Amino acid sequence: MCKKTPYYITTAIAYTSRKPHIGNSYEIVLTDAIARYKRMLGYDVFFQTGTDEHGQKIELYAQAEGCTPKEYVDKVAGEIRDICDVLNTSYDYFIRTTDEKHERVVQKIFKKLYEQGDIYKGSYEGLYCTPCESFWTEAQLVDGKCPDCGREVKPAKEEAYFLRLSKYQKQLEDYIESHPDFIYPESRKKEMLNNFIKPGLQDLCVSRTSFKWGIPVDFDDKHVVYVWIDALSNYITSLGYDPDGSSEMYKKFWPADAHIIGKDIVRFHTIYWPILLLALGEPLPKQVYGHPWLLFGEDKMSKSRGNVIYADELVKLIGVDAVRYYLLSEMPFANDGSVTYETIIERFNSDLANTLGNLVNRTVAMNNKYFDGVVQEPSAAEPLDEELKQFCLDTVKKVDDCINVFHMSDAVEAVINLAKRCNKYIDETAPWALAKDEANKQRLGTVLYNLLESIRYIAVLIAPFMPDTNKAILSQINCETADYDSLSSFGAYKPGTQLGQATPLFARIDPKLFEEELAAMQKASAESEQTIEEMEEKLDLESIPKIGIDDFAQCDIRVGEVKACEKVKKSKKLLKFNIFDGAGERTIVSGIARYYQPEELVGKKILFVSNLKPVKLCGVESHGMILSACQGDELKLIEVSPELPAGWKIS
Repeated sequence: MCKKTPYYITTAIAYTSRKPHIGNSYEIVLTDAIARYKRMLGYDVFFQTGTDEHGQKIELYAQAEGCTPKEYVDKVAGEIRDICDVLNTSYDYFIRTTDEKHERVVQKIFKKLYEQGDIYKGSYEGLYCTPCESFWTEAQLVDGKCPDCGREVKPAKEEAYFLRLSKYQKQLEDYIESHPDFIYPESRKKEMLNNFIKPGLQDLCVSRTSFKWGIPVDFDDKHVVYVWIDALSNYITSLGYDPDGSSEMYKKFWPADAHIIGKDIVRFHTIYWPILLLALGEPLPKQVYGHPWLLFGEDKMSKSRGNVIYADELVKLIGVDAVRYYLLSEMPFANDGSVTYETIIERFNSDLANTLGNLVNRTVAMNNKYFDGVVQEPSAAEPLDEELKQFCLDTVKKVDDCINVFHMSDAVEAVINLAKRCNKYIDETAPWALAKDEANKQRLGTVLYNLLESIRYIAVLIAPFMPDTNKAILSQINCETADYDSLSSFGAYKPGTQLGQATPLFARIDPKLFEEELAAMQKASAESEQTIEEMEEKLDLESIPKIGIDDFAQCDIRVGEVKACEKVKKSKKLLKFNIFDGAGERTIVSGIARYYQPEELVGKKILFVSNLKPVKLCGVESHGMILSACQGDELKLIEVSPELPAGWKIS
């Protein structure tokens, strides 16, 4: 037990573009489980989450909804906080980057870095991705699109302030090399070092002039502070950091023990954030854990795909602890997890109803039946009991080892395995058979004591993952000895305790009823919400520049026939087409491999732009561009009637 040692843990702050789906909710539950476990061990925990609320995207979304940016973020931040509360997370502070204190300190940070020469004024010209709010060079694009989200980028140029990342590159590289656990797991560390840091860091754009929804640069009111300094600083502004003198709370809890973040934002938290801290002269966080994603089947969740699950909706169907259990048990340590309705039902019925719930229910019921609910002295031990006792003690160590290295699914599995071992012990000892002979009464009392004490172990160990279930189990066995220290030796449960009533913890799910309730819930949700994809589609239409007929006439669009198609080696996105254009065959490379199998495209009549300059993609020279239609994550090739001859021009 670690008495009152400070422990500071954070999630990434959620962007207030939309209500978070269950894949986003995994992070808050994961972090909450770690925070609860550390509190159980006696740490003085400060657990922070919150929302990132500035940026051009928010400004555009608010415009699409006909409200102010502040009204928009107030609504979404409320939804995000509600999700945290529905999931029974025990955060100590919920920060919003529109908080006055945060905004004031961010302005001070920006000014300090400018005055000491770590921020300088210049101009930026590059390719800009609005959804990611990121500038990219041509070389950084993947198949001509944003390397982070895969969407279109647009040329942009504006005056900006820059943070001198290059100045601190060597210092950061040395720090990472000398602190092997700073970036976790190892694969993320190698990715940051080899793909981003060692090739050379470019100075980072940290202000914008093309929109107003942000924290103003107080000495240059044309500029607002860009997302990196604004959002990342939340981890210290909440504690009372101030360039003019920080609070005692900051001195107590910083540096953070762990930032828990998604794998897609590791770069920001292990390059931009540490360099910002180095420039401020502040300690770096002890560890950054980049967790994998929770997918729907094998796909990322998207409203346009119709595969979004919201945590609050799932809670209504199966209960909060079951959702928490599913999220934590289904996500592997280093690989993406997969959520499906089938596995939700299967895990609930198998692990929670049959294994855990049935164990508690029948053990309490047997003790109530055979001993009027009074817990007996374990006075008739046999060698078989020692194996169960050791399994309990080993599970305590297993859970601790797993949580310390963020192997949360393994920790949860260890507790369920203890429940399985208890069920096996019931089969081995057959209490119902012992109850038939008065001579076996002491042995029966001992068996049930061992089971109840093992259930107490389960209740204590499961508390970080399923806090309500912890309380329900302890209530049924009427146990007040539930601190972590009591698990150091088997036998802390008091004989003579009067048990409560045996009440089922989890009722089995009827798959048909589950599907009916889910369908009704999703229909109501779909009818009441405008999707982000619809909003972005509207904004894209409104922002398309107007062109004249002469501009359009420069595009030579023709009918082509697909003669052959194959995947491009070394690329997961590209297909190579052999297109008959009416005069001969040409090669065109298109980034649509995720939407089509090559063989299904052969023989189709499609449209292509014939007069684009040739470009080489993954070693293949492409002569044209195939036309398609897309919305959100959906894409379809534009096919034409088979009767149209190849080579005909579209006008």
